Amino acid sequence: MEIRTPRRSRLRTRWLAGAAAVLVLAGAGTWTAVASDGAPAVHRKDQVLEMPGARIDTSYFTAGSGRRPAVLIGHGFGGSKADVRAQAEKLARDGYAVLTWSARGFGKSTGEIGLNDPDHEVKDVSRMIDWLAGRPEVRLDGKGDPRVGVTGASYGGAISLLAAGYDKRVDAIAPQITYWNLADALFPNGVFKKLWAGIFFSTGGGCTTFEKRLCAMYQRVAVSGKPDVAARELLEQRSPAAVGNRIDVPALIVQGQSDSLFPLGQADAMAKTISGNGAPVGVDWAAGGHDGGDQEADRVQSRISSWFDRYLKDDKAADTGPAFRVSRTGGVDSTDGRTQLRGASSDRYPGLASGTTSIPLSGGTATFANPAGAAPPAISAVPGVGGGLSQLSSLGVGLSVDFPGQNAHFDSRPLGEPLRITGSPTVRVTVTSSSGDAVLFGKVYDVGPDGRRQVLPSQLVTPVRVEDARQGKAVDLTMPAVDHLVEAGHRLRVVLAATDLGYASPVAPATYHVAVDGALTVPTVPALTTGSTALPWWTWGLPAVGVLVAAALLLTTRRRTVAPAPDPALADVPLQITDLTKRYSRSADRYAVRDLSFRVEKGQVLGLLGPNGAGKTTTLRMLMGLISPDAGEIRVFGHAIRPGAPVLSRVGSFVEGAGFLPHLSGRANLELYWQATGRPAEDSHIEEALEIAGLGDALARAVRTYSQGMRQRLAIAQAMLGMPDLLILDEPTNGLDPPQIREMRDVMIRYAAGGRTVIVSSHLLSEVEQSCTHLVVMHRGQLVQAGPVAQITGSGDTLLITTAEPVPEPVVEKIGALAGIGSAVRTDDGLLVQLDGVSTSALITELVRLDVPLTGVGPHRRLEDAFLTLISGGSA
Repeated sequence: MEIRTPRRSRLRTRWLAGAAAVLVLAGAGTWTAVASDGAPAVHRKDQVLEMPGARIDTSYFTAGSGRRPAVLIGHGFGGSKADVRAQAEKLARDGYAVLTWSARGFGKSTGEIGLNDPDHEVKDVSRMIDWLAGRPEVRLDGKGDPRVGVTGASYGGAISLLAAGYDKRVDAIAPQITYWNLADALFPNGVFKKLWAGIFFSTGGGCTTFEKRLCAMYQRVAVSGKPDVAARELLEQRSPAAVGNRIDVPALIVQGQSDSLFPLGQADAMAKTISGNGAPVGVDWAAGGHDGGDQEADRVQSRISSWFDRYLKDDKAADTGPAFRVSRTGGVDSTDGRTQLRGASSDRYPGLASGTTSIPLSGGTATFANPAGAAPPAISAVPGVGGGLSQLSSLGVGLSVDFPGQNAHFDSRPLGEPLRITGSPTVRVTVTSSSGDAVLFGKVYDVGPDGRRQVLPSQLVTPVRVEDARQGKAVDLTMPAVDHLVEAGHRLRVVLAATDLGYASPVAPATYHVAVDGALTVPTVPALTTGSTALPWWTWGLPAVGVLVAAALLLTTRRRTVAPAPDPALADVPLQITDLTKRYSRSADRYAVRDLSFRVEKGQVLGLLGPNGAGKTTTLRMLMGLISPDAGEIRVFGHAIRPGAPVLSRVGSFVEGAGFLPHLSGRANLELYWQATGRPAEDSHIEEALEIAGLGDALARAVRTYSQGMRQRLAIAQAMLGMPDLLILDEPTNGLDPPQIREMRDVMIRYAAGGRTVIVSSHLLSEVEQSCTHLVVMHRGQLVQAGPVAQITGSGDTLLITTAEPVPEPVVEKIGALAGIGSAVRTDDGLLVQLDGVSTSALITELVRLDVPLTGVGPHRRLEDAFLTLISGGSA
């Protein structure tokens, strides 16, 4: 039975009518307060929902108060709701009501595994949406219609697509490493993917846990080695492709490059269909997949959160990322041998056949054999084993074996320049088989100049069944989609093999003759913009060590100066800077910082702002005792700052890119760092610092497995060890995506909430505006303005003048020269005018006299506007 509601009427589905026992809460459930890494606390309610033919084990997560959108998270095949608990807690803290469940036949849920059968698993999701509609915490679009998104990986990713196709109450989805057509995934081009299919059924617990017709289908195909029409139809009925024309909600599609189970072609099909239905679509090719590799979990989950922020919370400022993104290997970190990833992106999804280039191939007609029993088989990807190698394929590492006499190969000439393949290469071949039928496995190798270094990108192959080929038959082969760089001097090699370990080949011996009928067509996407790779620690660490050693030598040979006595009146003041001055080296009249004075109180989060060259970094270096001022003084809690001053023990500082030992866990790194300080272990306050940083279970993992956002938080936790009263953060959000930046903001706010003080230097004005209580704005080494954020952004001394048309620059200059006007700057909307003694009414009179076409006058509220105004009129 089809589970569909009227398109936007949002009425409760009709199949529930008269079925009062369909959705019954088994017991009252259990409410649990979940550790929340700070605030707000996450509450979890465990309960069992009665469904026809099954009891479904669920968990419901909420935090805070008020109505909010809901999110359903499905788990992977063979897993349970426990696998997605961390993501559920994170989304709950981000303002969602989250429901997780163990699918039929998994975890503590009963029932038979139906491979996301629309009559069972998909209807279970709709019944859970009904349940969410009755929750007082959940935002509704109409009666019985909650605002709801669905996400999940693999098996859970498919249910998100199916739910959107069958239930129009679903508002947004984020499927990960999943399938569009399960028949195409397990029977690609008519060839049985026997190894993965066997893993499916063994992971599910064997035939006794599956629906009987699924078990019969699998056993029939596994014995024959050839999928039949009934098998394809059964899997196609349970695939998202069956309802593809109905899926018209915003979809973030994340697919793995190291994935021989659900390769990138599955994501391509879903992206084209959903976008063709008129829905927004984002496509993300992550590094890992079902074959292993780096799953980029933190980055992917952060992007999913932003996607839901945009399409469930209607947050138009949420950064949903580019239309297309692909993770690329950017080299190897010399400290731990771990591949570094960088993202390449474009503002549109290019598909798998964009910007093609033709590469001529040589080789003539080749003859090879399909061995009796299809053994020994060639080896490409080995499920669950080859993933780490497939991630390293661009570095020349791979696992592939082709046995002599069982394959043909066709080579290109060495490439004259590097070639980036992004998509599916294609080639036309003519196949002749002595038995009439043939099963071939096509693959593209990257072959080095010595002929021995050959790599199969992402370890992927394309199987194809060729029928009625006794007299020869032309076949267009579409190779697996990859993103791979072929270096200059390398050749491309097309290999057609008779066997492959992961697939079923004919057991009867046969002789094949194969010839290529044209060039290899290779897709490229020149418009992709690639981000930079993070620098290894030693590129900045060794120079930093050298600076510290040199400083130590200078300090031991320099005559000691007597530090000024502490000032008791400033004992409770975290920081006071008075007339601070620092000249540039070898200059008597050029200043990095000049006559700078400001004061910071307890509990403040102070933002230090200024354009490049404003003197921010120089000020922080003097504050941390790394360099000495030429004049003026810095006092921290009344003590004058000098290199090595004891009061610096009350100051914690974060320098981007802290060097951690990659093989140790996050906790072990922090404990080792604290031991190196020589201070008592009980003074570290490590648990408190970790709670504020919010790293959770990741602390037990090796640092080499951390994302950049996690490393940033670990570095800040290191700066917070000992819970210093003054915490200095220099550009703490560099390299972070918007959700990670938001988490960093929460860290700073939580730290200052305990009465401590945070000073943050950042170029992200919008972030400073949201996280800081006070600002110090510098320009050309001098103080331009200091005070509360609200005072600087909207104190009334700066007015936003909106005009019907742009104001000519000569008129702007006249306004700026008026008596009582500090500055006047043109904006997209009109003018920003800083008042310096003149009243608003007097200003309006002057503007009318100058024929300025006024449409409105009011105080401005954006920090960006205030910042531009201040530095344009700041002191030289």
